[in-house]
Amino acid sequence: MSDPNVPDDEELDMAAAMGIDKQLNQAEIDNLLDFGDRPGQGGMQPGVDAIQRLVNSTTINKDRLPLLDIVFDRMVRLLNGSLRQLTSGNVEATLVRVDWVRFSEFLDTIELPALIGVARAEQWDNQILVSVNSSLIYCMMDVLLGGRRSRPGRVEGRAYTSVERKLTERLVKTILQDLTQSFAPLTKVDFLFDRLEVNPQFAAITRGTNAAIRVRIGIEVDGRHGHAELVIPYATLEPVRDKLVQMFMGEKFGRDAVWETHLRSELQRTRLDMIAVLHQMEVPLAEVLAWKKGTSLKLRISPDNQVILVSGETPLFAGRMGQRSENISVKIDTDLDTRGELIDGLLSH
Repeated sequence: MSDPNVPDDEELDMAAAMGIDKQLNQAEIDNLLDFGDRPGQGGMQPGVDAIQRLVNSTTINKDRLPLLDIVFDRMVRLLNGSLRQLTSGNVEATLVRVDWVRFSEFLDTIELPALIGVARAEQWDNQILVSVNSSLIYCMMDVLLGGRRSRPGRVEGRAYTSVERKLTERLVKTILQDLTQSFAPLTKVDFLFDRLEVNPQFAAITRGTNAAIRVRIGIEVDGRHGHAELVIPYATLEPVRDKLVQMFMGEKFGRDAVWETHLRSELQRTRLDMIAVLHQMEVPLAEVLAWKKGTSLKLRISPDNQVILVSGETPLFAGRMGQRSENISVKIDTDLDTRGELIDGLLSH
């Protein structure tokens, strides 16, 4: 079935024969380019939809950093104990989800009103965010100040009081402290509280198009629910990315202790060429240039001087030179304790 908005070939030929300059309107151009609305698309234009999918395809997958799941799971376990100690009540923290988003998407999805804590990762020289929604704020207020256990009514258009901000700051610091302990087995990093913000635009710590990891933590206090969100830009994790890509804690790449021990034992059985250095002296360049065939060099040493046995540039032994069965030999008197350095140098290559 042909589209009534698109002129067919007979109409175009008839218009040309009559000398009519047929001009297409915008609707006809959109239909020709397949940009028109289609059933089931809800008005979405295919061209715009394709561009949107192309942009979203650059979002980073969290599976590229497997150890992050272990870190956040450990943080939630620590947070359960910390919150129970903070509130002296029955508190249950759960890891709701971990996903990768663009930073602008996180700012757009913050459930207002909320308080957003900005923190610094000292050793990584970057920042992270901790967002606490209003339900959790009012819930912690009632628990910590001995208020009613009933569900509080929604308060619209009211700014947070200094007491609410102070208690939220205490909660954010508790989350940051547990996050620091969670990263401790991997690396040394301190997450330090910086400030609280109410407007998400003032909490922008990176560009809106940059990727970030968002961790939602559900917190239940005395039957009332709230949540906190932890947002870490991907650039913040870059200094420790080589450790986060491991599949399990303590994984080593390119290093095998068993093979290294075997290689060390085989190297100790290897034949090694050594040079016996009888004496070393410095001679002026002018004198060296005057040397000719048959020139004698006076070393000015005695027969009791020590001889140094060298492999490459590493001195190994010191001894005295003598003669055994018509062969010149060296009797080792001192071990210079540099054999380990020689083997370690060979292993490193």
